[in-house]
Amino acid sequence: MRTDDWHLTRDLAAFLTRAGVFLRSQPALHTVPLTVTETLRTRGRHVYGDGTPEFGALEQDGVVRATFFRTPPHRLNLTVLTAEEADALAARLAALGHRLPGVQADRDTATAFAAAWQRHTGATAALRQRQRLYRLGTLTVPRPVPPGRPRVAGEADREQLIRWHEEFSASLGMGAVRDATEWADARIEQGGITFWETPDGTPAAMAGMTPEVAGQVRVASVYTPPHLRGRGYAGAATAEVSRAALAAGAQEVLLFTDLSNPTSNGLYQRIGYRPVADFAVYDFAEPSASV
Repeated sequence: MRTDDWHLTRDLAAFLTRAGVFLRSQPALHTVPLTVTETLRTRGRHVYGDGTPEFGALEQDGVVRATFFRTPPHRLNLTVLTAEEADALAARLAALGHRLPGVQADRDTATAFAAAWQRHTGATAALRQRQRLYRLGTLTVPRPVPPGRPRVAGEADREQLIRWHEEFSASLGMGAVRDATEWADARIEQGGITFWETPDGTPAAMAGMTPEVAGQVRVASVYTPPHLRGRGYAGAATAEVSRAALAAGAQEVLLFTDLSNPTSNGLYQRIGYRPVADFAVYDFAEPSASV
């Protein structure tokens, strides 16, 4: 294939006009680009950082078959590509002088692009994380349900949300994707975070969900402070936001897990989540300058 089969732009509206139908054709596999582009559209192009977002669509015979986006300074995000397509994109971006910190995609695409990026730039690639995408089947509330109740976070919880978002991001070791204050304000506005609180009203865990796009929502930001773990709070909060998403009409409820964490993978499967696809995250390091 030719490298110029890729149409590159920094115009979000133009990108969605070209690629929107493709992204909505597989809302589960495309959950991240759907969610990110909707957030950029509604919250502004600098919601993920000061850099200008970049987009690309692979179009052949007038039909889009793959896309990418990047919100600098974060990693490149790809939909499914063949090894040849990944190589052509890596060659195109390298020739344009792009400097990428890494890539995130389904496992095979991420691996192919990482290898291609090494060939075309001399960078080194290191596997950072293996992930699994799950889709909710039949919701099962984990038993026993811990004492307490769910509650949607509001304005009075703003400082708590900011603090927990920072702790959650640090626990992932992947760097914060959004400013904690902006994230908290958006989640309060959307009613997008649910606490599980103890009988005395103390928040013990949180679970969030992204806004609905193309019939899908994604459970995200599931967090319990270390001293409260192992008591069922995260499972109860996750089950509640999953129930709320279904009640609100979501056709697909999704979530990602870190495959190195057997506890969370086991929990989500007990709740009713079933595997969809495996993903991978690679970090890139540029070659050292010659002495």
